[in-house]
Amino acid sequence: MRNPVVEMEGDEMAKILWDMVKGELLEPFVELKTWRFDLSLRGRDETDDGITLEAARAVLEAGVGVKCATVTPTIEEAKSLRLKRAYRSPNATIREVLDGVIVRRPIAVEGIRPLVSRWKRPIVVARHAYGDLYGAFEEILRPGDEARLTVRRADGSEEVHSLVPGKEAVISLQHNLKSSIEFFARTCFSYALEHHLNVLFAAKDTVSKVYDGTFRRTFEEVYREFEEDFKARGLSFEYRLIDDALSQLLRCEGGLLWACKNYEGDVFSDMVASAFGGLGLMTSELISPTGARLYEAAHGTVRRHYLARLRGERTSTNPVATVFAWTGALRFRGKLDGDPELISFAEGLEGAVERVLLSGIVTKDLGELFGEGARVVDTEGFLEAVRGEMDR
Repeated sequence: MRNPVVEMEGDEMAKILWDMVKGELLEPFVELKTWRFDLSLRGRDETDDGITLEAARAVLEAGVGVKCATVTPTIEEAKSLRLKRAYRSPNATIREVLDGVIVRRPIAVEGIRPLVSRWKRPIVVARHAYGDLYGAFEEILRPGDEARLTVRRADGSEEVHSLVPGKEAVISLQHNLKSSIEFFARTCFSYALEHHLNVLFAAKDTVSKVYDGTFRRTFEEVYREFEEDFKARGLSFEYRLIDDALSQLLRCEGGLLWACKNYEGDVFSDMVASAFGGLGLMTSELISPTGARLYEAAHGTVRRHYLARLRGERTSTNPVATVFAWTGALRFRGKLDGDPELISFAEGLEGAVERVLLSGIVTKDLGELFGEGARVVDTEGFLEAVRGEMDR
């Protein structure tokens, strides 16, 4: 490696997988250069969460990062762990700095059957990574309270809107940036052209005529830049109401990019992942307008398996998404640096993982989906099988 990758360490079973993958599949073959940031719950608490902001800014400087899953504590957990406060999601902080689009693509493996029988090709979920509920202002109103929204126009005039006056209520005010929505749309169309995918964007502009309506109009405006290339390659773009889109997706054969606003993308990417084999077989790549990339496994910290490990039990936790997070980051680092050897290593490691899966060696979560011929092993057994392929 010529230049570093930003490495964000995390929590619980995800951190155990992280260390196992590095020790078994990366460090024996590559002299890793990383800028390491401890984003574990303790690491964030010791720095008043400043470490998260530092890590995000480092990705902008380095151009590429890879992140381990982290814990976002509830208020009750923060109290029981004696944290300074209930810290917000590190992902929310990181995405505010990087902005951009999260592209989640299933790792399709022959022999692992999607739960939706009609799906023959992967469905890629592109999630807008800015704003919506994740940057919303929220407040509880007590009886007699009143909340007002003041809009101050460029000409100095003001508009005051009263929100739920005098009633006990809860409010949530969300926003987005037109420039961010435009980048979201442009990234979706560019990615679809590169990977030969149709594009579906879905929202609810019949209800949210201004907010969702702005998303729809922006997608339709940006599509005009790509329309000629789409038609030349036999690709399509369509807008549907989100409830109709979900119904149609269950009937299609896949092979498309589903563009989702932030919250919908959070929810539906997990649904798509489960249908294609689970979050352990889902890649996640954040594409920033600056050109920087951040790779991570789509799953969380897998607390149930972590607690089993603490009891001294071995677990069959799927490490594939963690491996592909690292290979994605190393491949992109290689592209930035013009390093064909690093790119070749990343592609070779992915190929080794795929050959192991094709042979029927799988972790427990994939056993039922693989069907006859599956040999279920624990995490160590799976990584040893991949290492064996690498050593050949």
